[in-house]
Amino acid sequence: MRPPPLPELRPLLSALGSALRRGLRHSREGMRRIEAMDRARLRAEARLMVLCGCFFLAFALIGGRMAVFAASEAPEPARGGSIEDPILGTRADIVDRQGRILATNLATHSLYAQPHQMIDPARAARELAAIFPDLNEERLLRDFTGERRFVWIRRQISPEQLQAVHDIGEPGLLFGPREMRLYPNGAIAAHILGGASYGREGVNSAEVIGVAGVERFFDERLRDPDLSDEPLVLSIDLSVQAALEEVLEGGMTLMNAKGATGILMDAHTGEIVAMASLPDFDPNSRPPVATSGDPGDSPLFNRALQGVYELGSVFKIFPVAQGIELGLINAETMIDTRGPMTWGRFRIRDFRNYGPALSATDVIVKSSNIGTSRVALMIGAERQRRFLDSLGLLEPLPLEMVEARTGAPLLPRQWSEISLMTISYGHGLSVSPLHLAAGYAAMVNGGTRVVPTLLRRDEPQAGARVISPQTSRIATSMLRQVVTRGTATFADIPGYEVGGKTGTADKPTPRGGYYDDKVISTFAGMFPASDPRWVIVVTLDEPVETSGAEPRRTAGWTAAPVAAEVIRRAAPLLGLRPQVAAPQGGGVTLAAN
Repeated sequence: MRPPPLPELRPLLSALGSALRRGLRHSREGMRRIEAMDRARLRAEARLMVLCGCFFLAFALIGGRMAVFAASEAPEPARGGSIEDPILGTRADIVDRQGRILATNLATHSLYAQPHQMIDPARAARELAAIFPDLNEERLLRDFTGERRFVWIRRQISPEQLQAVHDIGEPGLLFGPREMRLYPNGAIAAHILGGASYGREGVNSAEVIGVAGVERFFDERLRDPDLSDEPLVLSIDLSVQAALEEVLEGGMTLMNAKGATGILMDAHTGEIVAMASLPDFDPNSRPPVATSGDPGDSPLFNRALQGVYELGSVFKIFPVAQGIELGLINAETMIDTRGPMTWGRFRIRDFRNYGPALSATDVIVKSSNIGTSRVALMIGAERQRRFLDSLGLLEPLPLEMVEARTGAPLLPRQWSEISLMTISYGHGLSVSPLHLAAGYAAMVNGGTRVVPTLLRRDEPQAGARVISPQTSRIATSMLRQVVTRGTATFADIPGYEVGGKTGTADKPTPRGGYYDDKVISTFAGMFPASDPRWVIVVTLDEPVETSGAEPRRTAGWTAAPVAAEVIRRAAPLLGLRPQVAAPQGGGVTLAAN
């Protein structure tokens, strides 16, 4: 068959071309649509990748923060501490003169609760009450189920208690690191150290602040971060302090006393090597301040410093030494001791009749009230007052303890002639035992004033002169004779040349007047008399010695033997060897190879 002629094919070819052009046009539009769809898909995938990345970063950040919270302590609600004002728990050590620790910081933990994180509050309260018997289970449960979001449970806990609480397994019970003040020697030197407590607190730290004694007096220095590695060195000798307290406690028991005080002090430097007041306390668990009763009966009361008493005949060395210094008398001057001595309605008597006269030395040795009153009248009230003031007996002592300012002496309203006489034998003027120790130091150290201190010193004090060296030697000799042949023979210890004076003062009642059967008995002295180095004061409150048929309260029977035992125990610790008399005539000396 022949193909159709060309004119007849033209419509067909035209229709085919139109169809091809339409197909090509549609294919281009499809391609464009496909390309647009691809671009949209890519954009969507990119958005999804960005969104996934954001979610990943958010979850990573949250997970990281949770890890940090899990590894650290939660902050205490409602308590804030700025970076500029951090809570510092550091505190420097306190050591004795030999470098032995008296007070230090110990790393420990606090215990607190975040009730909203607790799973079983009832079980937690029950278990805590079993671990800490002083906690109340019902109160704990109220705290754990109430509106509070933070509850302090214990400011400090032991490692054993920490483990016991950890074993409860309660996530709402949390621990915070902190430091606590530790006194490793317990009650030894309790009144000197005083104690510490917490100031500002957070869960991660707490301020350790002093509340009494040297801890409070030196609080700023002890809390100084720049000095945290430099311990505060005291003049106290821990061994001597322990011996003093042990002997005083035994003396209180034997003499049936309600309280006791002991002081050992260097007569030249003023360093207090031991000072004790009984009853005492453990600064690791310092008792609360008494709100009723006699403050003087509280174990917190420092009898050595805060207790001001009429100390009796231990004062007699002062008017006699002053009379010698003024040239009014000498050691052999005979003093009129006839009695009773009358001043208005007052009568001054001696313990026994010493005859018409005694030498100035025997006025001290036999302890004549009348004799010292006669000497005081020669001196006069104004000169007596100036002399006692020069010894530091009329003002609070500037000791490094916050309690020092509370131990102000009680002076007579008017320094009248009767006050002049009674003060000469220790009545009418009340001072602390530490005042007395300072006064005795000046009497025996060559005649210069000494200010007691609790800081170690290497050099003697350059105090003002109150009596001449010669008068000091005479006074020392008189005190030695009191022990060898006077009222304090129970204080004599062979080899140590003890010298001193006894004093028995009637105890005043709160309403005025004096008790008939209560006294303050005191021994004040020094050793060795040939070269006085140490001053000792022992005071007993309401002692009664009952070994004989009649009760005895005088210091010769009560305070003197206790002081003797203190010296016997403390002197070797102070490096003092007993002096042994050389054998008379020929002898055989054994020598070890």
